[in-house]
Amino acid sequence: MPTSYDRVVIGAGILGLAVARELLARHPDSRIAVVDKADRVAAHQTSHNSGVIHAGVYYAPGSLKARMCVRGAAMMYEYCERRGIDVNRIGKLIIATDAGELPGLDELERRSRANGVPGIRRIGGPEIREIEPHAIGVAALHSPNTGIVDFRTVCDRLAADVVQAGAELRLGWPVRDVLANARQIRLIGPDGDAIEAAGAVFCAGLWADRLAVRAGASPDPRIVPFRGGYLRLRADRRGVVNGLIYPVPDPALPFLGVHLTPQIGGEVVLGPSALLVGARDAYGLTTVRRGDLADTFAWPGTWRMMRRWWKTGLQEVHLAASRRAFAAHAARYVPGLTAADMTPGFAGVRAQAVARDGKLVDDFVISRTDRAVHVRNAPSPAATSSLALAELIADSADEHLA
Repeated sequence: MPTSYDRVVIGAGILGLAVARELLARHPDSRIAVVDKADRVAAHQTSHNSGVIHAGVYYAPGSLKARMCVRGAAMMYEYCERRGIDVNRIGKLIIATDAGELPGLDELERRSRANGVPGIRRIGGPEIREIEPHAIGVAALHSPNTGIVDFRTVCDRLAADVVQAGAELRLGWPVRDVLANARQIRLIGPDGDAIEAAGAVFCAGLWADRLAVRAGASPDPRIVPFRGGYLRLRADRRGVVNGLIYPVPDPALPFLGVHLTPQIGGEVVLGPSALLVGARDAYGLTTVRRGDLADTFAWPGTWRMMRRWWKTGLQEVHLAASRRAFAAHAARYVPGLTAADMTPGFAGVRAQAVARDGKLVDDFVISRTDRAVHVRNAPSPAATSSLALAELIADSADEHLA
């Protein structure tokens, strides 16, 4: 007989665990399970990123990202401090290296002020050198509220919270199928095991679209995996940066460019690239899975996206293949950095939703099917926003699954 719960959360990354924690806080007597195909929490996007607590600089005013990031950052700092998690408001510079980048910097300043980003200020070249003595630029935005944390550690604490509050954590439990009607939802797991619940919340990240479609949702948007590769600065070169240093990004793309990011453990990483890959877990460049590749290239939006962004795609191929290319990007705002200063790093895979028309979906997307709420797009700054976004998702679940 199937095991029965009041609510099931699919996905034990930072967002799924935050949602489970929020549901338990609201309904402490409810029976809740969190399931994940991996054998540990935070197995994918949560533990394969640069560990930045974003302040809310980049996002269109009024968007979910803008609202959730500013509130979520405040909640994340408070949670980390209360739970004894190492966190550092290290600050960030977004540097315009020439006059051609000033309009982009102007737009980021406008967005920052509209979004209520704490402490944001515009500075000139001399002030850049005061904050980052090895950096150069004609102007920059300084965001003192941007910080760093190890999100895997945050996930470990969240998992402990939900288990202590009475939830069941089922790891190594992949969802093979979803059957739903107006009264209940049934998840089919390994070896035909089944879970039934009055409602489910899907926070499945790289596999969000597949499970949503199995639950009766539209196939639009489709998750297309982008691999982000990082390099590390050699230990004797870490002193060239004090805080986070970012370029002015292309506003038409949801990627932020190659940046320098100190880590909680003392390392400094550079990256990421943004390379379309052949598997949703392509942490190695040679990893290809036939089903993932077929899903990507059977989607009309993939081809439309590639036709629009083919030049950018070629640049990303070069970046992924060349340490010198990484160094050249970073040396634009930190002169003197060379490929010899860098060692191999790590990689993550971004679950980027692509619409049928080829647009890269920028904002968070939440949808519903019978007895279920689905997070269809939650890339960066989802980790920063997770505690605030969990409130929004729990609101939707309480309304839809009552």
